[in-house]
Amino acid sequence: MQNVKKINDKIAIAMTPLTPEDLQEAAQSGYKSVMNLRDPGEQGFIRYEGSQADIRGLEYVNLPVKPDQLNEELADRVMQQIDALPKPTLIHCKSGLRSGMMALMNVAIHEGMSPEDAMQKGKEMGLDCEGKPQMKEFFKTYVSTHAKTS
Repeated sequence: MQNVKKINDKIAIAMTPLTPEDLQEAAQSGYKSVMNLRDPGEQGFIRYEGSQADIRGLEYVNLPVKPDQLNEELADRVMQQIDALPKPTLIHCKSGLRSGMMALMNVAIHEGMSPEDAMQKGKEMGLDCEGKPQMKEFFKTYVSTHAKTS
């Protein structure tokens, strides 16, 4: 599958919206679940994605994340859902920024990474929220207050 970046062995992100062919390839590649962070009102949202995932044996969840409405409660729900889904999980949005942010927050929290280290890992993967200061600040604050310490 093109445009997929592995965060670790449990979580990967798609840098583009998924097609039915991508879902088929994800299932054949061993993914167990798909999480869609797009809002059904977004242009290009595929309404039948859940049924397409189900047909291919993938557990599917759509949990819309709008960057301008990001808050701790929503992030908590996304983190809980990522943790609950069968692994490996493929997370996607439109461009990979929201999915990358959420995936990296999850990994940072579980691995006790600093927000700076997690953001650096994102930059190395081509995920950079420098142009989205509100998302960047939320990321830093959320990881700082939720990261597990050893």
